[in-house]
Amino acid sequence: MQNLLFHEIHQKSRLSVKEVNEVLKDFDLFSSQWSILFCLKQFGSMTQKEIWQYLNVEAPTVTRTLTRLEQSEWIVRREGADKRERIVQLSERAEKIVPEIEKRVIALEETLLSRLSDDEQQLLISLMKKIGTEQTEKDVRND
Repeated sequence: MQNLLFHEIHQKSRLSVKEVNEVLKDFDLFSSQWSILFCLKQFGSMTQKEIWQYLNVEAPTVTRTLTRLEQSEWIVRREGADKRERIVQLSERAEKIVPEIEKRVIALEETLLSRLSDDEQQLLISLMKKIGTEQTEKDVRND
């Protein structure tokens, strides 16, 4: 059964990335960039390390994505307390546009989940949060 589960997760993940990329096309963004913008909208300023740890993405990949976001004026980076630390925050431009993007992504999410009841959607979210949680908590504690 597990092989089927991970296959389904992978397939639905690919579908959702494809569909969200269509929505983001109007803003010249991709899902990987949106993930970072969404993080910053939800949590406020974050260090680059906090972003890659939260997203479970390797540091060089996040750094490249942040560079593109900075060049297109979606984010601003500044030095942290330590010169090596970089603090990332949404730009003024992003603060104005991100709510519109969020509305469109939410509408897509509602479409993709329309065949699930509210209770089923909550259960799905709850179950997805449980996947990998033990390992993630160990990684955070060991850091």
